[in-house]
Amino acid sequence: MKITIFGAGAIGGYLAAKLAMAGRTELSIVARGAHLDAIKANGLRLIEDGQETSVSVQAAARAEELGAQDYVVLALKAHSLTPALDQIAPLLGPDTAVVTMQNGVPWWYFHDVGGPLEGTRLNAVDPGGAIWQRIGPQRVIGSVVYPAVEVDAPGLIRHVEGKRFSLGEPSGERSERVTLLAEEMVKAGLQVPVRDDIRSEIWVKLWGNLSFNPISALTGSTLATIVADEATRTLARTMMLEAQAIGESLGVRFPIAVDRRIKGAGDVGEHKTSMLQDLERGRPMEIDALVSAVQELGRLTDQPTPTINAVLALVRRLAIERGCYA
Repeated sequence: MKITIFGAGAIGGYLAAKLAMAGRTELSIVARGAHLDAIKANGLRLIEDGQETSVSVQAAARAEELGAQDYVVLALKAHSLTPALDQIAPLLGPDTAVVTMQNGVPWWYFHDVGGPLEGTRLNAVDPGGAIWQRIGPQRVIGSVVYPAVEVDAPGLIRHVEGKRFSLGEPSGERSERVTLLAEEMVKAGLQVPVRDDIRSEIWVKLWGNLSFNPISALTGSTLATIVADEATRTLARTMMLEAQAIGESLGVRFPIAVDRRIKGAGDVGEHKTSMLQDLERGRPMEIDALVSAVQELGRLTDQPTPTINAVLALVRRLAIERGCYA
């Protein structure tokens, strides 16, 4: 089983380190810059439970050096996928499975979903359908990523908490390829449930990201602060209810109530969302995958999104002004 992690930042680096520590020998990563140099010089280092471990991992700047794989894990952010298509192509053989580990609405959402929207391309996350055409949705294994991980320095990954990576075929079937991958990840000490409805789990995570990420970027506030303030909590709740109506119109099951989901976000504490962190560091923000795509789904399902529209307009303008909109 040949596995390549494409985009060995925080999540990709953590997954690669865990697989390598478990003895996965035909494992490689595609990285770049100082991160790649550090991994080649000192191995991929992981701090977990207060202990630092260094593992040797085959690392390359160019996918051509690695060739076709059995599994390619795409661990880069959604807005980085289209520019990386030429780099990803050499990793794809006739039967290569592609595991998408991006936040937000996935580009393959309407593959194997059935109904009148079957095969619909989402322009917000796949402009012109380039990813759909170049990678192909038939390769996809969907995922929802839960670990909190940071890159402390080039080649050094620090695990904060969480070990769950949910996997699921877009069709909902328990295929051999998803079962084998889950078993491999479980051997590495990870929690890897295989879901028969990965879209619903994607929506539950998206539910919070859609609202709390842009509100935090606009206000500079942490999750706990947003939830504690009645006005921003109400704003987030209104966005979430608009999104819930869209999801339910697409057949999504929301297993928890909106107020419980909001409480869960507040319980995380004084945490800055990834969108706020990207804004502060001058990096491209995940606006389109987390917010614009939901707005697009609202149009496709004739569900109104007035609050989402307003917040999206503000956060997109902010990102453009700060040079953080890809």
